[in-house]
Amino acid sequence: MNRPCLHCLVAILGLTLFSACASDAQTPAAADIAITHAKIFTLAGPPIEDGTVIIHEGKITAASAGVSIPAGAQVIDAKGLQVYPGLFDSVTQMGLSEISAVNSTVDTTETGSFNPDVTAATAILPSSAHIPVTRASGITEVIAAPASGGFDSRNATNLVGGQASAIHLAGWTAEEMLINKRAAMVVDWPGIETRSFDLSTFTNKEKPFADAKKEYDKQVNELADFVEQARHYAQALQSPGSAGFQRDVKLEAMVPVIRGEMPLLIFADKARQIRDAVEFCDKQKLKIILAGATDAWKEKDLLRSKSVPVILRPTLAEPPEEDDAYDRLLTQPEELRAAGIKIAFGSFDNSFARRLGQNAANAVAHGLPYEEALKAVTLYPAQMFGLEAQLGTVETGKTANLIVTNGDPLDVTTDVRYLFIKGQLTSTDNKQKALYEKYMNRPKVAH
Repeated sequence: MNRPCLHCLVAILGLTLFSACASDAQTPAAADIAITHAKIFTLAGPPIEDGTVIIHEGKITAASAGVSIPAGAQVIDAKGLQVYPGLFDSVTQMGLSEISAVNSTVDTTETGSFNPDVTAATAILPSSAHIPVTRASGITEVIAAPASGGFDSRNATNLVGGQASAIHLAGWTAEEMLINKRAAMVVDWPGIETRSFDLSTFTNKEKPFADAKKEYDKQVNELADFVEQARHYAQALQSPGSAGFQRDVKLEAMVPVIRGEMPLLIFADKARQIRDAVEFCDKQKLKIILAGATDAWKEKDLLRSKSVPVILRPTLAEPPEEDDAYDRLLTQPEELRAAGIKIAFGSFDNSFARRLGQNAANAVAHGLPYEEALKAVTLYPAQMFGLEAQLGTVETGKTANLIVTNGDPLDVTTDVRYLFIKGQLTSTDNKQKALYEKYMNRPKVAH
């Protein structure tokens, strides 16, 4: 690994020092917190006018109109404001990648094709400068996924990349941030690549289709063999004292997948990849969440018939193919929803995670019903990863990850006035806001 230059180290230190101040700036929780006179969008029923939300020990204990405020509660008057569940970014590299050009700050991939024992949570940097920037846009929880590609990736790939972790965007340690350490097993489904870019010559290299197909089949077969080994290992675990049993941490990490307790988060974009991945999981009796899914519209009948949920890439991107319509990525969310497929949106990196709501809003402008877009960044991600009992709606008993806004949280002009993570009032200060205020207040120089 290349050693970073002195300037890079100084930049990293500056980011870390800033984020150490901003990332975990939570106000100690009072015995109770009452958010009063707000319009509450519970996403579990119709909006509640002039409602009150009561927070006690990190949980929502009431969310309705006419609620009695507990004695001694900290009261936040939200008249004219709105309460929503915090936004949920379904795929990020949050805490795993800081400065993509500096190798020593990127910890998204491991060497080797099979790394199921790798867990994102063990590598998360709680003081990442990306965290306060992201939550300032109303995002309170994310899935941190290893080997997930994205703008901040190092272009390294793993077939089985490791375990994605669900985390809150506040906490001094990774343990404090954890929602579910093992939320899903990441698989980067192989593709038939007939063209590659040679960095030594800065030219494209062509490969015959037959050779590319042979390489693809080899990778898929290796994955099938690995799953079969894990299945035998899961059976052997029922009597680990038997002769010849040897512990294998890689196969052991796959056991929850084999038992249907952990979904596979499969990254696949092309129609052939999607079709093969879904059919593979159906044959192996494995739970699947499809991520990326650029060509999902081409396989919507298959996805519907197998009840496969889909996490879509940002809609703010150019068409995937030169012959595609300019709005191909913008119209796909509604096309999939109308076909009966559950969708969510993910940023797939850190640099533009703050635009999660805007990506959902663009889909609304191209046919997706507004409430479905809002649920696609709140409730539906929680359901996909089995976290709906804790997150996704404003209901009694759920974790108090909430945002209080002056408007639609999918609108980029909306301000998040108050943000709660695990029931604690959390700062929205961040590096970008500090720079904005610094230069907005720069003294005027007379000419």
